[in-house]
Amino acid sequence: MGIVFILALWQLGSITGLFPQDYIPPPTTVLPRMVELFGPAYNVADGSSTSSHFVQDLVATMLTWLLALLIAIGIAVPAGLILGSVPSVRVATRVIVEFLRPIPSVAIIPLIIVMLGSGVETKITLAVYAAVWPILFNTIYALDEIDPLLLDTARSFGLGKARTMFTVGLPHAAPFIFTGVRLASAVILIVVISVEYLAGGVIGIGKFTLDWASGSGRQDVILAVTLLAGVIGYLLDGGFLKLQRVLFKWNSVEAGK
Repeated sequence: MGIVFILALWQLGSITGLFPQDYIPPPTTVLPRMVELFGPAYNVADGSSTSSHFVQDLVATMLTWLLALLIAIGIAVPAGLILGSVPSVRVATRVIVEFLRPIPSVAIIPLIIVMLGSGVETKITLAVYAAVWPILFNTIYALDEIDPLLLDTARSFGLGKARTMFTVGLPHAAPFIFTGVRLASAVILIVVISVEYLAGGVIGIGKFTLDWASGSGRQDVILAVTLLAGVIGYLLDGGFLKLQRVLFKWNSVEAGK
């Protein structure tokens, strides 16, 4: 109902002239374009039909998203387990972590381009940099919330630190880690598309949008791609949320908290 209400307001604004249709086309124009994106594409220069390439851009962006997410998990989870369970390491690295964490990914685009160029490596590096933090801190804070009684029980059974971590710490932290992964998923999608748009590149949703924005001024196509990116983000978040509820029914931590 909320979506229908927003679309109705949007359409009403276009009809009344509140939203200039040259800049903000009505949903009756934009929504069909979302479907047409998966058919024959339009040539940016003259509007003629060409072979579809948006699907290729979409696949490239989603593959980058997946790869960046896997790399971020591989970095953040082990680092979070170490920082959360070894106080001396956590104290020693606190200044570095707190210095790097507030730096936005887009602020270091020029540096990464100089180092890696404007290819897929740049997108992945910046996305991983942005996605590491929610996973890392969720892991650290999860270990801080472990009931000391659980740790004492593990020690009473003669379990070493490593085994205690994998039998007590990791299962306790898993729901928190998954929440961090869910948050990182949205961050990665935002960063990947933004870098494709700001730093160029060869392929991707952001590059597709940049081509249309600079080559034709077709706001209907640009808005269609923007809405589609929002739909993708919504579906990814909903998918992770449902998976979290299935995997961690036993946990009292609600997704998103």
